[in-house]
Amino acid sequence: MARKDDSVTCHVKEFRLKKGWSQQELAEAIDVRRQAIYDIESGRYLPNTAIALRLARVFSCRVEDLFVEKSPPAIEPVHIVNGSGEPSSRLALGRVRDRLVGLPLQGAESIPFGLRAADGLLNPDKKSAFILSPAANLEKTIILMGCDPAFEILSHHVSRVAPEARVYCRFASSHRALNALADSVTHVAGTHLHNTGDKESNVMVAKQKLSGVSSNVLGFSLLEEGLMVAKGNPLGIRTVADLAQPMVRFINREAGAALRVLLDDHLQQAGIDGTIINGYQNEVKSHREGAFRIACNVADAALGLRAIAEAYGLGFVPITAARCDLVIPKDFSSHPTIKVLMDVLQSALLRKEIDSIPGYEGGNITGKLIAEL
Repeated sequence: MARKDDSVTCHVKEFRLKKGWSQQELAEAIDVRRQAIYDIESGRYLPNTAIALRLARVFSCRVEDLFVEKSPPAIEPVHIVNGSGEPSSRLALGRVRDRLVGLPLQGAESIPFGLRAADGLLNPDKKSAFILSPAANLEKTIILMGCDPAFEILSHHVSRVAPEARVYCRFASSHRALNALADSVTHVAGTHLHNTGDKESNVMVAKQKLSGVSSNVLGFSLLEEGLMVAKGNPLGIRTVADLAQPMVRFINREAGAALRVLLDDHLQQAGIDGTIINGYQNEVKSHREGAFRIACNVADAALGLRAIAEAYGLGFVPITAARCDLVIPKDFSSHPTIKVLMDVLQSALLRKEIDSIPGYEGGNITGKLIAEL
């Protein structure tokens, strides 16, 4: 195998799917391991000349049809509309007459403020809805439940590849998302539970909750979790033990949330009874709610992600990093938007953007098959 090369686009998966082959079947056809096919299709590695020729032979095409050199990325002058402080490297872009305008995706102004257009209106009987969206739109919409803010980025990457495909992201804790998947009210569940010992908690809990529903568990991101604090960390909070100081006003997450479990584990290790913490019983149900309370100076610390802390201009005290996975039942594999999502998860562009988010890492995690349930 050659090293990963982001300048080349791999079309092996498209040719394989046209044949109706699995990765294992293709691997057997060219005498390599299935992992090699996964790595080639995900763009992590380019095959050597011998394997590339074998692939071209089984598909009856040219090597150049399978591996296409990308055009170099465009670089243009950009006018930054700056708020306060240094602009984020991540920008929303738009052309205004002859100028490319960049809006930094950081700070309170970057948080979406508008209302989402409805697909339907609930009727007075509370059991039916007046449909506003075309039926074709609903057939190409999937629901993704979880609490990783980067799911919205995944949604946008899917829409760029297939404008008619829609991924509607709904915030839910890992347990709520998996319960929703088991109850057939979502297509995809995001989970970032913390491992205990050598056990894969995401896989173990998903297997328990789905009770026999055949599913794939795919890696999405590695995200940094900890305590969001006021800018500059004026109270000098360094560990969860510092939350027990009387002057610290703390905001907790709801029972069962992955971050709440993480906090309780660390408090137990430190020999601290959580009930002595000022605000331990004050709960919010999202990272953003906690960050907002700190920004409004009604709290000094809350559980959350580095990315959310930076978006609100807050300080951050890291505790750990957790892997966020996507759980997708195999019977959804024929859904047109699930197909696009699966391809996008192998995209070098998605991994590049995930890597650019503060406190995030995509690298060899995004799109990796973690387990089959």
